[in-house]
Amino acid sequence: MTETILNATTGRATGSSSSRRLRSEGRIPGVVYGMGMDPMSVSVDRRELRGALSGSAGLNTILDLTVDGTMYPSIIKDVQRHPVRLNIEHLDFIQVDLNAEIVVNVPIHLTGEAKDVNDNNGLIDQIMAVLEVSTTPRNIPDEIVFDVSAMTMDSTITVEELTLPSGVTATAEPDSAVITVSIMRTPVLDEEAAEAEAAALEAAESEEGGEGDAGGGAEGGAESSDDSGE
Repeated sequence: MTETILNATTGRATGSSSSRRLRSEGRIPGVVYGMGMDPMSVSVDRRELRGALSGSAGLNTILDLTVDGTMYPSIIKDVQRHPVRLNIEHLDFIQVDLNAEIVVNVPIHLTGEAKDVNDNNGLIDQIMAVLEVSTTPRNIPDEIVFDVSAMTMDSTITVEELTLPSGVTATAEPDSAVITVSIMRTPVLDEEAAEAEAAALEAAESEEGGEGDAGGGAEGGAESSDDSGE
């Protein structure tokens, strides 16, 4: 499990205007809590944060968050991003007990090539991009890898078929689908379907038009009969 030191400072003023000023100075406001401590407002340098999270563990990196000389083993619990630019605007750090289990999301990475699926015009469909697991902080895997090479058109891979490191347990139901196979529609089939739909629509319009003419003739005949009666 990846670990790194990240320095944070306290004493920042709270509020929207103060947070905007911090971000303009290249710092990101945040809060640290957990393990019974009172929430503590902090800020971290944006470039240092980017470097701390640049490893393969990403947001699951165990951070030795050092605040005014005191170290708090933490992970990032929540990230708030700008709705358009998507850059980080606020962070929640949660202090963790390195010997107690926590629940985190771990990315699922697919490798290999499913020849049978490709030969039959199929498509590997990854239902779960991440897997929620329970484990101790230093045992969090960077990713869960699954080789799709042996998959066929009838394959469905469930949670219980994933290989997890020792001490890591999935929280999802064992029979939950992780990867399935779907059939791609070929351009030929799409063209044939479009032609069939157009033909059916044309036939329906012709039928409606015929019924309208017949109805009009009957009404016209009735009117003539009434006129002659008068």
